[in-house]
Amino acid sequence: MENWIPLTEKEYDHIWDKVYKELKFEPSISVFPSFQLSSPFITYDISHCFEEAEYDDLEEKVWCVFQELTLSNEYILALDWQHECYWVNSHLNFGKDEFVGQILSLFPDGDYYFFIQKDFKWGYLGHPWEKSITIFGEELVNAVHKHKPRMFHKVLRQR
Repeated sequence: MENWIPLTEKEYDHIWDKVYKELKFEPSISVFPSFQLSSPFITYDISHCFEEAEYDDLEEKVWCVFQELTLSNEYILALDWQHECYWVNSHLNFGKDEFVGQILSLFPDGDYYFFIQKDFKWGYLGHPWEKSITIFGEELVNAVHKHKPRMFHKVLRQR
């Protein structure tokens, strides 16, 4: 099986229409939050995170959570706002050293990076300007609580 499969143009348009509509996504460099989520969610402040060990811990724990929540042949959406987007399978190899060299990072370092279950039951939303990560959906919120990355200790918002 292949990993990091680019979305077709039709998939790209459909998925982003759904992101704007269902998540009420309004990108902004100064008005926060950029999403309106109705399901359980938590937004973490990551503005204090600068250590490579914190990034590694985030990658390791969140990809393990994605593996826990998906079947071995299941792909999730890996979205990079206004750039190419992908289907990714958390059970497949990511390249050289597993997570090293992956196409999209879990840490929003200048772009919005979203990882969303194909039916939008749960998702992981990285906000580059607010310097935050929002997780939504009961399954993902509970799984992240069990395997919480070190950088997830300051909550900005939750419901």
